[in-house]
Amino acid sequence: MTATLELLKTRRSVPPMLLDEPGPDRAQLETILTAASRVPDHGKLAPWRFIVIAGAARDRVGETIAATFAADNPDATPERLAQERARLAHAPVVVAVVSRAGPHVKIPDWEQVLSVGAATMNLVIAANAAGFATSWLTEWLAYDRRILDALGLAPSEKLAGFVHIGRAREVPSDRPRPVLDEIVTYL
Repeated sequence: MTATLELLKTRRSVPPMLLDEPGPDRAQLETILTAASRVPDHGKLAPWRFIVIAGAARDRVGETIAATFAADNPDATPERLAQERARLAHAPVVVAVVSRAGPHVKIPDWEQVLSVGAATMNLVIAANAAGFATSWLTEWLAYDRRILDALGLAPSEKLAGFVHIGRAREVPSDRPRPVLDEIVTYL
């Protein structure tokens, strides 16, 4: 079995709170993002883009997240606001994957959305192949227009998720996986 197949068969998400320094440096990140962008892309539209959130930017975005949460939850405890503020601060690097999928004369929106998902999964796999651990999350902030605006997304853009990248302090036990007999049909 090749190393790639072994990685695909054993890859495991690691919660952001279990991801430590060091994260990928600029050169490693560029290699990971280059691999992430090598996906099926009918029409060569690149219906995705990446926003790297690292260093002090994690805290700046965290302040926006906490303020947005507080505006909607005026009774939130200081502890809960601290959790929201730290949402992107656990992993050394967080990459927001932005979907630019939209109407096109030839390429259906669905194909563009699939390409965005493929780019996000390639990002996860490439980071894992480079020796890092990852977690691909969305949660409420990925759907809140105020957060998307603060990240610089255009009104037509959506967030496919945040990919948290770091070194695993520990890897959780595996979860049950689908039984092939229940999900595969041979014709």
